[in-house]
Order: sequence, then C-alpha cells, then structure tokens
Amino acid sequence: MSVPAAAQREPADVAMLTGTEAGGMIAGALEPDGSRLLDWQVHTVHHRPGAGVTVGYTATVERPAPSGPVRAEEYICATTAQLSHTGTPGLVRLGTPGGAPVHLWRHPADPELPGLAVACDATRLAERLGTPVSVELLAYRPTRRAVVRVTRADRSQTADARDRTAYLKVVRPSVAAAFVDRHRMLTDAGVPAPRVLRADDDGMVLLETGRGTPLANLLARGLGQRGDEVLSALVSTLDALPPAVLDLPRRPAWSDRVDHYAHAAATVLPEHAARTAALAAGVNELMAASDAGPVVPTHGDFYEANVLMDDAPGVVSVATLLDVDAVGPGRRVDDLACLLGHVSVLPHLAPQTYPYVPAVLEAWTAACSRMVDPVALHARSAGVVLSLVAGARRTDGGHWRSDAEGRLARAESWLARGRELLAQRGPR
Repeated sequence: MSVPAAAQREPADVAMLTGTEAGGMIAGALEPDGSRLLDWQVHTVHHRPGAGVTVGYTATVERPAPSGPVRAEEYICATTAQLSHTGTPGLVRLGTPGGAPVHLWRHPADPELPGLAVACDATRLAERLGTPVSVELLAYRPTRRAVVRVTRADRSQTADARDRTAYLKVVRPSVAAAFVDRHRMLTDAGVPAPRVLRADDDGMVLLETGRGTPLANLLARGLGQRGDEVLSALVSTLDALPPAVLDLPRRPAWSDRVDHYAHAAATVLPEHAARTAALAAGVNELMAASDAGPVVPTHGDFYEANVLMDDAPGVVSVATLLDVDAVGPGRRVDDLACLLGHVSVLPHLAPQTYPYVPAVLEAWTAACSRMVDPVALHARSAGVVLSLVAGARRTDGGHWRSDAEGRLARAESWLARGRELLAQRGPR
C-alpha cells in the first residue's frame, strides 16, 4: 500500500504546527476579538495519516475587558485536516506556503463537534437535561469526539454515585445515529455495553455509567491464578456479539493500515524511518502468508481500557464493554491482536505500574495462538503496536521518546516471532 501524496506532506505539517511558527498562527487566531497571546505550548499531536495533522495547545491569553485586560488559560486547536463546517463562528483560516490551509479554533468551538460547547457548559447542559449537573471533560480528540463526565446534583446525598453519574459522548452529528444503533443492538442482545439514555441531533449521546473495575487495574495488581479465567471471559464477550453486527459497515483493522501507521511513526521518529518501513513490509508479508480466519462479529478496538471486569470474589466476567464505535464485521484474530498488542506496550508506558504484565502476556499469547493462526496473530499484533508508536508523543519534554522507541522495539519482537513461527511451518 502506497502512502497518499497528502500524507507525504504531513511530516512538514507536524514540524510547522509544533515549531516556533505555530506561535504566530495562534496569535493570528486570537486577533479577531482583540485577544493577545502571552505564552503557549504544544499539548497533544493527533496525526491521522492521509487525513491531516491536528495539534492542541495550552495558551495564556490576555483578553480585552471593560475593566482592563484579563489574563486567562485557553485551549486552542489547529488542523490541516479537511473540515465540513468551515463557516463555524470563531474558526480562523490561515494560508500556508505550498501546503494545505490551517484552521484554528478556541475550545470548545470545535467546527466538527457542534454539541461540544453545550456539553462543556454545566449551565447550558443543565437546561438541556432539565436538572442541575456538573461536568468534567475526560477526553477530547479534536474534530472527532469527546467524553464528558456528567454528575447530577443531589442535595439529599442518598442516591448512589453511579446512579448520579453518566457519560456524554460527543461525536460528529453525521455518525451519531450509527453510534446509537450500535449501542442498542448490543444491549438488546445482552452484551454489557452502556445503555443509551439520550441522543440529541447535535451529536451528544448520553450513556449510563458502566459498572466494574478497569481491566488495566487488574493487570496492574496482577491476575495471579485467574489469568486463564480472565482471558476466557474476554473471549466469551466477543462470542456474545450478535450476528446482526455482520450487517454493519466493515472498517479496516489496525494492521490493514500498517503502511499509514509506519508513516506516522516515522513522522515522530524520523531517525527510525527505515525501521518503521521494514516493519510495515514485514507485517504485510506475514499477513499474506497466514490465515486470518473467517469474518465474524468484532469489537474493532478490543483492549484493556475498553473493558470493565466484575471483580467480586469468586466472579470473573466482563461487566461492561466500552467504546463500541468500531463494532462490525472483521476477523477474530484482529480483536485478539488488539488486546495483546496494547497489553504488550503497558510496561513501556508505565514500567513501575505493570510489573506483572510480561507473565500474563506470555500466557495469553500462547492461549490465543491456539485459537487463531499464530503467524497471523503475531503479524497483526506487530501492526497494532506500530499503530501506537506515534501516539507516544506527549508534552513531557523528550521523555516520551523512550516510550515510543520501546513500542517500536516491541512491534519488531512481535514480527520476529511471527517470522520464526512461519519458518517452523515450512513450505506450504
């Protein structure tokens, strides 16, 4: 798979949006209302290969006011991605020499997420819901989605905390109906996805609070003798996905876009561009030489952050399955590879937190290799980990680099073991 021409420009776009000239762009976005930029720094970098680069900045801004200038902290976003709503109030368009235009906005005025401004304003959201609430923004991926924790005020304090809390998913209005349909399809089939409490036309979907303990927490504490039971519970949840999932649109698995993720990894680690390209080539080679298995209902993003476990004594089961946006037809091997690939990078992300992961990973890899073609499993796990390399970039100085390089090495080890397994198999 070749990298689109637009993606070829993206390393330069990343450099532009994270370099010193970004300050001038941010200042330009503030000019229309007379605000002045005092200080700024890069907060997050979102690179969707072939679809553009989006950067979020924390900024100290001086705003005009009747009583004199007021200093405030703001969150500002800039993107080279193509937007659907370029007439959004507050959106600033800046031309760039020889490249795509850059659009900038001040959070929460996201041009693709019209519901975000209401979701992040407790007063406006309370008017919408008809009850006093407090709000907390938990996650925000500019132009794509956001998650807001909504807590209903309860002066009696008698209500259970879980009953007073819900989660507002803010998505593009064009995909909201499909998102709601997926949730209802799963809950109607008995799959433990959060119930939809409310859906609005501007892309706000209110979901009930999931119950259970994050699988990541159990991995941090160590599974002990329960490792096999936990994996069995995870697989049983995949087995419970209803046949109607096969009628949904099919999305490419992470490993299907390995060339794009290699390009994204090379953008943040340019000195390792040859390694990322070799990884992508190796993954494609092993995928072509192995059996991916039949098309079945899949979760599409099946990893520890999206699973809450029932942690009661003597009980091992999945209590809640989160983030079902990507549910659809696919291959079981890709759901398993997503799980193993994500688990395998936890020690690089937080080595002191996950000392028990290597043993669990070894056991789960052996067990999953008995469920699907082990060569396909290792190749696709390598592809998943490669997709995570670019996401290691954070605003902690250069410390993220060792995490990114650790993920790159982890992907190479998955690929190397896959090649060993293929060699052991001999000529077909």
